[in-house]
Amino acid sequence: MSRKIKIEPYKGPAGGWGSMHSVARHMKDEGMLVRGAPVLAKQNKPDGFACVSCAWAKPDPAHPAEFCENGAKATFWELTSERNPPEAFLRHTVSEMRGWSDYELEKAGRLTHPMRFNHETDRYEAVGWDEAFAEIGAELAAIRQQDPKGVVFYTSGRASLETSYMYQLFARLYGNNNLPDSSNMCHESTSVALPESIGVAVGTVTLEHFEKADALFFFGQNVGSNSPRMLHQLEEAKKRGAAIVSFNPLRERGLERFTNPQDPVQMATRGETRISDAYHQVRPGGDIAVLAGMSKWLFEADLRATADGEDPVLDHDFLAEHTHGLSAFRDFIEALDWNDLEREAGLSRDEIEAAARIYASANGVIGVYGMGLTQHRLGVDTVQMLVNLLLLRGNVGKDGAGICPVRGHSNVQGQRTVGISEKPELVPLDRLAEQYGFEPPREEGMSTVDACRGIIEGRVSAFLGLGGNFLRAVPERELMEANWPRMRLNVQIATKLNRSHLFNGKRAYLLPCLGRTEHDEQATGPQVVTIEDSTSCIRVSKPVHPPASEMLRSEPAIVAGIAMATLPDNPNVPWRDWVGDYARIREAIAGTYPDIFHDFNTRMFEKGGFRKPVPADERVWKTDTGRANFKLPKALGASFDNGNDDTVLRLITLRSNDQFNTTVYGYRDRFRGIEGTRMVVLLNGEDMERFGIRDGEMLGMETAVGDGVIRRMSGFRATRYDIPKGSCGAYYPECNALVPLWQYAEKSKVPAAKSVPVRLLRDLAHA
Repeated sequence: MSRKIKIEPYKGPAGGWGSMHSVARHMKDEGMLVRGAPVLAKQNKPDGFACVSCAWAKPDPAHPAEFCENGAKATFWELTSERNPPEAFLRHTVSEMRGWSDYELEKAGRLTHPMRFNHETDRYEAVGWDEAFAEIGAELAAIRQQDPKGVVFYTSGRASLETSYMYQLFARLYGNNNLPDSSNMCHESTSVALPESIGVAVGTVTLEHFEKADALFFFGQNVGSNSPRMLHQLEEAKKRGAAIVSFNPLRERGLERFTNPQDPVQMATRGETRISDAYHQVRPGGDIAVLAGMSKWLFEADLRATADGEDPVLDHDFLAEHTHGLSAFRDFIEALDWNDLEREAGLSRDEIEAAARIYASANGVIGVYGMGLTQHRLGVDTVQMLVNLLLLRGNVGKDGAGICPVRGHSNVQGQRTVGISEKPELVPLDRLAEQYGFEPPREEGMSTVDACRGIIEGRVSAFLGLGGNFLRAVPERELMEANWPRMRLNVQIATKLNRSHLFNGKRAYLLPCLGRTEHDEQATGPQVVTIEDSTSCIRVSKPVHPPASEMLRSEPAIVAGIAMATLPDNPNVPWRDWVGDYARIREAIAGTYPDIFHDFNTRMFEKGGFRKPVPADERVWKTDTGRANFKLPKALGASFDNGNDDTVLRLITLRSNDQFNTTVYGYRDRFRGIEGTRMVVLLNGEDMERFGIRDGEMLGMETAVGDGVIRRMSGFRATRYDIPKGSCGAYYPECNALVPLWQYAEKSKVPAAKSVPVRLLRDLAHA
């Protein structure tokens, strides 16, 4: 596909007319001009469906239009008029389709019929549902007899609570805890860090906290592209005088300026709300140094205040009653040298101290962060350093304060709540055993990194994918694609074609499912599902649109169909009854998790849904010490490289505002002013001069790790950009081939995709 490339700075705000035009364009492109508006009116509403895009909270009462630009794109992408039926697959071999882009693969439209891959013809061919289930079940049953631990049960973050619960039970009945999910690639660092620090694996804030916060500190999070509906809360915070301070290597437009598309005056006058009072372009992986520097100023300011007889800066009552490890943390911080902090942070002492003064002046502070903190070697340490900063002034467990990890996919947090986890200690296995009359496996299962290793080493016999684009999302792409066909069986449950479906084992099936927006009729009538958002609120989602094909089946029906064809009959597991009435699944969930889901079928219809217990928000600490723990980082720099080689740059993987995760909606990254291509490398102007690189020159990149594996990519257009010296940026998932599998966050195994050591190569420009 030939596209005109246009790269020039974008001067507009987030939101505004740019957002309106983008929504209108995608509405037209997906054939939604007539159907689009009524569907959007139901998006994220109590009588409608939960967005299939991000997991940001849904306010109550809702805004008149409770969707963002990217949420609208996700809806149009799912409800597109384009179809990809069996006859379309007869026109193209799978080998041919490997040459298509991510955009072209999904743009082909909705899958309409179950498909089986034929190695002789190199094509997918239609197969009946019963035949597909029988063949998949027979293969899985045979593998189970040999080694039940050789099968991976992967989930993307879209599947409902009901489907996720069934899926995790299927895996455990099968005989393993191999339940990696998309959280393993993004917020697993959160899930490891927060329990050690404050005793919960999730954030502690709700939208009510945002309404009362005096200040918000952002770290490594691009609100304008990844959670745009949060801009409403930020706009409201600014109107009441709250301070917002942002730390991010790139200046993301959503954290700079916002025009509310639902404000007629702003739209008519092209008015804007300034979001960040201060914006600091921290060095990739330098957030630990920033947080340590802020803590250092706070300790010093508190000593000065005490000496001068002024009010203390630290919350000494909170620290004495609720925390553990303060003395060791103080000693660690006081021993740090400002020269080291400035070097690692990429910021001056004055900048760091100015941020600390704003923090100290606010009674209630929320710390908001994304994958800019979690996807580093010391991602866990970085998250815990943010907790440390919040604890110093008692900013956990009070109104207008807390920690807020911004989750990605719409139900990725909820999946973990109902058992999608490779870690058996996080799942009530004894209760499952009692409910379903079996002995669950107790060994730790495979995370995403473990699954990739197993596939490369030939230890994985089968891969079941409940949504997602696993092969495109993971690191080490060349090795993964080369070894994927060694597997005995691949099963992909999906709405559209993607690259993960084009590399197949000895047997491979593509099973099309209903989207969340589509009517789901079962034996007892229309069904609804539930999801959990980033603030731990659980809500009902009601479909609003006819299915793309009468052949589609719901995700619960597909999971049950495979399970029944695979496993021996168990009278305690009513798969058919669950598919016929999802309320029965919710009753089973409540039986496994009574403290969270008691009266599930009633409470899910409550106004605003219901929130699961978050003890830390009540200052109840479920930690090893019974208190909130200060944790010490291993180093000030979270990256793998030591920064001593000036030929090595730290590569940050980026998403555009025309994509969500691996789904690419188009080639217009409006906020960065890049149109017509995604093969760019964003470079600091001084670095370009240092290397003698011209703007627009074509370059290659090579990972600089010296582990004996050559990781190279070509065809990147050099683009001058406002990015810290020593850094560069390129789009995910295109540049995943540069991310080594073994470069992951310690303790959480999250791929370290936000500071990959690379060298620029001219001789690879067109290789």
